[in-house]
Amino acid sequence: MLWFFAIVFFILVIFNLIGYLVSAPVYKGPVTDHFNGKTFINQGNVKAKGLSDVIKWVMTRDKQPWHELKEAVPGKAPAERVAEGVVITFVNHATFLIQVDGLNILTDPVWSERTSPVSFAGPKRMRPPGIRFEDLPHIDLILISHNHYDHLDHPTMRDLIWKFNPQVITPLGVGAFIESLGSKRVSDLDWWQEHDMSEVIKIACVPAQHFSGRGTFDRDATLWCGFVILREAGNIYFAGDSGYGDFFKEIGGHYGNMQTSLIPIGAYLPRWFMSPIHMSPDEAVKVHRDVGSALSIGMHFGTFPLADDGQLQPVVDLKRALDNSGIAHESFIVLEEGESLRR
Repeated sequence: MLWFFAIVFFILVIFNLIGYLVSAPVYKGPVTDHFNGKTFINQGNVKAKGLSDVIKWVMTRDKQPWHELKEAVPGKAPAERVAEGVVITFVNHATFLIQVDGLNILTDPVWSERTSPVSFAGPKRMRPPGIRFEDLPHIDLILISHNHYDHLDHPTMRDLIWKFNPQVITPLGVGAFIESLGSKRVSDLDWWQEHDMSEVIKIACVPAQHFSGRGTFDRDATLWCGFVILREAGNIYFAGDSGYGDFFKEIGGHYGNMQTSLIPIGAYLPRWFMSPIHMSPDEAVKVHRDVGSALSIGMHFGTFPLADDGQLQPVVDLKRALDNSGIAHESFIVLEEGESLRR
């Protein structure tokens, strides 16, 4: 019997050691209405499910079909610059190339094959990126919504920093991890803070409803957020990763009607487990209305199997939600990998 307890103890030690090694630096700063001095808090004190619920979900999963597309079908290489207007290209998952007013912006860039601390395990890429990494134009700015592996990819960020030395804007606490990758151009923002990016563009950090952590010792120790690209010709909203909450109406009221919004529609099933942290397509349509979006683009689906919804189920459910809401399908669209939209 002693050998059994010894093995269990050894496994726990190894698990905690690995969890410690992959944990990100933690934020240290003054207490606020959403930071208690150690961890960040969602509005309304909404929390992600705990360990017992994770175990329940794993034991009762009803995962719908996913199929791997191995052949890359990227669109043509993007333009080096877009001087006027906006061109938005869907890479996949939550990664977009936004070319606006002479700036090239990436959101939550991920080009790795897995979203995991290791390259041999974890959620696997099921669809190739819509832009080859080597075809990227010079990147001026990267927006990171939070530090989960499917939104902050270590190898991708390391390569982008080495190749382009971009400005990186992150929510509070995440900047320290970016700096550890070699960047010296990082700005950490709290909710509702703004950063001047150029004479015509500001970046606003706005609330989201989620959680953070890369290991076992940094749970909720850095902030999560969405971003609004502020410009006179029309704002662009990147919602990041979020459950649904009343704060979306506040974002819409604070920054006016959005010209274009990038809103997550996937990783939402089962609802009892995912609803605090991932919105459903029905709720994504509510966000579209809450922020007054002229046009919304779905994201966070079809690339990495993170929940029980099938690969294309979010798209089907989005169309149904639009029909039920009386909103034209042309107002909330889904792009193929590599497909671009000019605004």
